[in-house]
Amino acid sequence: QVQLVESGGGLVQPGGSLRLSCTASGRVFAVYTMAWYRQVPGKQREMVASITSTGNTNYADSVKGRFTISRDYAKNTQYLQMNSLRPEDTAVYYCKALISQTISSVNMDYWGKGTLVTVSS
Repeated sequence: QVQLVESGGGLVQPGGSLRLSCTASGRVFAVYTMAWYRQVPGKQREMVASITSTGNTNYADSVKGRFTISRDYAKNTQYLQMNSLRPEDTAVYYCKALISQTISSVNMDYWGKGTLVTVSS
């Protein structure tokens, strides 16, 4: 069994900062690409940032220059540092990870339950 648990969401004022964390645990043999997605009611879930097992990163245009994704490979943990937050960043943020549970198993995507980020004055 694999679990992804996010933390760090909350209420922050416009222009403020917040850091999200996500840790993969359980039956984990290897973790490949990890990513952050976000979703608001009535809209499609969108990718915010991703980071590969070699450290290559990718960002949505809407967050470039403001958000930074990083990773602690030894802890199977990823982070999303969010700076200069705007009201339109308000969403439920989800952690996703491509994981193999054993040396012989196929790779599968796993999702966390999400953490709510609210940017408001």
